[in-house]
Amino acid sequence: MGGQVSVSGSFPSLPCTRTSDENSDWMSALCPQLWDVPLHHLSIPGSHDTMTYGLNKKSTISHTESPRLLQLLAKVLPCVTVPTVLKWSVTQVLNVTEQLDAGVRYLDLRIAHMPEGSERNLHFVHMLYTAVLVEDTLTEISEWLENHPREVVILACRNFEGMTDDLHEYLVTCIKNIFGDMLCPRGEVPTLRQLWARGQQVLLSYEDEGTVCRHQQLWPGVPYWWGNQVKSEKLIHYLEQMKSCGRPGGLFVAGINLTENLEYILAHPAGSLKKMTLPSLPRLTAWVREQCPGPCPCCTNIIAGDFIGMNSFVSDVIRLNEKLLGC
Repeated sequence: MGGQVSVSGSFPSLPCTRTSDENSDWMSALCPQLWDVPLHHLSIPGSHDTMTYGLNKKSTISHTESPRLLQLLAKVLPCVTVPTVLKWSVTQVLNVTEQLDAGVRYLDLRIAHMPEGSERNLHFVHMLYTAVLVEDTLTEISEWLENHPREVVILACRNFEGMTDDLHEYLVTCIKNIFGDMLCPRGEVPTLRQLWARGQQVLLSYEDEGTVCRHQQLWPGVPYWWGNQVKSEKLIHYLEQMKSCGRPGGLFVAGINLTENLEYILAHPAGSLKKMTLPSLPRLTAWVREQCPGPCPCCTNIIAGDFIGMNSFVSDVIRLNEKLLGC
């Protein structure tokens, strides 16, 4: 259940400034002028492939995200194949609670049912399946929110590898049971003041249209600008092209995550996604600092990245909200 906030007419004013170690409650610390700005006009930090910290050398190769040759090699040479795939699959090192403490408010949850798994156990997937269960993670998020009653999260449930209609209904039942009144039903994108007044803390987007139609508590999938680029310069060019076409009308994500390809992997046998990403963070961070949230066509909203905690990314995204104050 969501923590209720007094709605006697106003909320206590909080300082407008924040240091990086206070990001666990950054929404609470926003200036009152921003409490009436819809979430899709705020600047919100997110993590790409949030749950990949749960991958390890014992993880199983995905049956649909990995080529058949890779699946075969994993059976014949698992001690070589899985560690290699692992290097290019892990995008986060902080667990979900640590990411929330760091200020992340958009979580990219890619859900799957393992063919050899138990009937109801759902896992997360990115080339490999996590040992972490979806239900346990959602409970962990709910418990964190109970301790931070004025923080709001956007949970993007997507991919749904191996999911049947029955499993979708099972997952939605789990979501409702775990979050209860914390869930904000779909409609107009709310403001923080509206959410606080109703004790709601979770906007849950669900990338399965049929399931969304059956449940008012679910929101449609949030568009994600994915550049699919190895080089930061090309990724930034892609993001600028997308901005020139105009932002979507609701919530959306600009992903500053780089993506490897086979050519790059073969040219860097000792490499990893982390080794590829970290040298590009200064350039990507510079781009982030140039952005501006708001309703204009070229404005950004959620910005998601890899390896949260490795630089000032989260604080930089949060700080963009100061541009809405006109100071």
